[in-house]
Amino acid sequence: MIRIRRPKWVRKIGCLGVLGVVALGAVSGLSMLDMEANQGSDPVTVPVGTVVGVPQRMMDAYVRAVAAMPTLSPSCKGLDWQLLAALAQVESTQAAGHTIADDGTISPPIIGPVLDGSGAGGNTTPVRDTDGGRWDGNSSYDAAVGPLQFLPSTFAGYADKVRPGGGANPNNIDDEAMAAALYLCGNGRDLTDRSQLTAAIYQYNASMAYVDEVLHWRDQFTSLGTSTGGGGPLSERVQRVIDAARSQTGVPYSWGGGNEQGKSTGVCCSEGGQDGRLVVGFDCSGLMLYAFTQVGVHLPRVAADQANVGTRIPASAGVSALQPGDMVFFGNSRGIYHVGLYIGGGRMINAPKPGDSVKEAAVWPYDYAGGARVLS
Repeated sequence: MIRIRRPKWVRKIGCLGVLGVVALGAVSGLSMLDMEANQGSDPVTVPVGTVVGVPQRMMDAYVRAVAAMPTLSPSCKGLDWQLLAALAQVESTQAAGHTIADDGTISPPIIGPVLDGSGAGGNTTPVRDTDGGRWDGNSSYDAAVGPLQFLPSTFAGYADKVRPGGGANPNNIDDEAMAAALYLCGNGRDLTDRSQLTAAIYQYNASMAYVDEVLHWRDQFTSLGTSTGGGGPLSERVQRVIDAARSQTGVPYSWGGGNEQGKSTGVCCSEGGQDGRLVVGFDCSGLMLYAFTQVGVHLPRVAADQANVGTRIPASAGVSALQPGDMVFFGNSRGIYHVGLYIGGGRMINAPKPGDSVKEAAVWPYDYAGGARVLS
């Protein structure tokens, strides 16, 4: 499979923090799935709850594809939804910025750089057109298409299996997830064998750095797991903190901004160059200061110090260990660089980065560093 890497999103973020690479994925509910395609074998299921970083419609497609393999590729072993999700994370950040219709169609279509040998996207070898521009809109050269970035010619090789009646479309998540599952399974790989798993990913993109990145994301999705956001009514104190943070939705991010009294100007300057002195708003830890002071909890100023307050919840416990009202942290080798307020269901309220504003978002699956509970 000849293909190229899609450009990565690298964002500078933090609360007087450090550089981080962030993938923001939607989160939604996911119920147990019993796939009719998995005839003659046990149903493929995923836990009830939310899968951090993966939209439900994408997850449905991954699980269906895995469930279909005992019929479509009976000798294949060990394919899981986490591997398909990891590929989609690396290739398109789960189709971020695109709409996924109920029938799986993604719009606008996801089309990679034109493979004309110009060097765009790292490609220096021209790949002549194979689909008449049907899927990539170019009748001279090919481009990778869809959330899993197949070349049109490669996808065409699986089209009849994906939709025997015709009409397979790489910008339909059901079709492309099924094609990716078949491609990874090959002629009957055992993906529980690390060497065969590595070979399958390497065939997808001949780069060991790519293999490592995909395996990293597969591990992330496995370890983060699910969060039901369940439980009974929130305590009065937790509700007040969440309401306080939510009341600031739309307030601009300000580097070093925010205090116990509310939004304020910040300091100079973020790694991205924002001069907080010119913006009235919050950074991530400033938002926590304001929210928690509403119930008499006085936090340290920066996220790294806030992580040492209350009862620490280790990253290894997964997002499912969090409760509404917990602080949720993100970090890398340089330490904690971001904090948000967990509100349940795999979601948080946070002030993400310069140029953005206070918002509700999915708990980031990248650089998850656990939480801290200061309210019971």
